[in-house]
Amino acid sequence: MPQNHQKYLSRNEDEFRSWAHTIGPRTSEVVEHFLTSGAAPEQGYKSCASLTKLADRYGHDRLEKACERVLCYTSDPAIRNISTLLRNGQDKVSVATVENPFNSGGITRGPGYYRRGGAHNDQ
Repeated sequence: MPQNHQKYLSRNEDEFRSWAHTIGPRTSEVVEHFLTSGAAPEQGYKSCASLTKLADRYGHDRLEKACERVLCYTSDPAIRNISTLLRNGQDKVSVATVENPFNSGGITRGPGYYRRGGAHNDQ
């Protein structure tokens, strides 16, 4: 293993799980995903270490909210997604107030439009 990767082996999966438990249930869920998504738990150590750095930088509450937010959108969270949410402050917006981009109104036509070959007669 390269020298720069060996530094992650100074910690173990129990330490990461214990740390995540002190943050909250969504952070624990994300850490569990990182540790179990690879062929070996060690493959998730770098992501877990990055998560601890995000907690130091943004605080435990914000990290927990960002993990909650990312888990609303995907069952395969990535450190990049969580970092972006925190950097942009999107963890501060309530999950319930975020509009579904597929129901935004816009210019989207309903299924009736396409069933009738393009003629919009929903009467």
